[in-house]
Amino acid sequence: MWHHHLMSILDIFKNSYSGKPKASSETETVRKIIQALDQLEPGRAKFIAGFAYLLGRAARADMHISLKETQKMERILMDRGGLPEEQAIIVVQMAKTQNVLFGGTENFLVTREFRESADHEQKLALLDCLYAVAATEDYISTIEDNEISQIADELRIEHHDFISVRSGYRSSLAVFQDEPKP
Repeated sequence: MWHHHLMSILDIFKNSYSGKPKASSETETVRKIIQALDQLEPGRAKFIAGFAYLLGRAARADMHISLKETQKMERILMDRGGLPEEQAIIVVQMAKTQNVLFGGTENFLVTREFRESADHEQKLALLDCLYAVAATEDYISTIEDNEISQIADELRIEHHDFISVRSGYRSSLAVFQDEPKP
């Protein structure tokens, strides 16, 4: 259930540019994502916005989101979120921008709001997607692994459920690979 006293994820997306924009292209991006998400039922729009933001949070744990990771995030939003490609591209781009500009201050708020709206299966599906994005290049850094673990904690996912999902990506986890990659 969404709590009215919490700023909604959609509001974060809409209002975080109320100050001076960094560039005109960013304000255009905001307009596009709001327009794309406004076409959806509000609860679904909030859910997808939070889902995309959390994918971006995990992908950016190492301070870089690769082109392959970006494409994987778009594919997940299309396959799991049912978004058309154009909307998926806009939502992922916006989520990436939001993570860069507001990640430190918004992470916990967005994760908490997602936790309160998502059911158990949706949380596990998100967790699986977080690892899928991190494993895009068959290598999940310890930093990414730790960030996903932190998100799982914030979502209050039981440890055995976390380990169950994580074990599916064991071969990609840096901690289990012999040679660290650059």
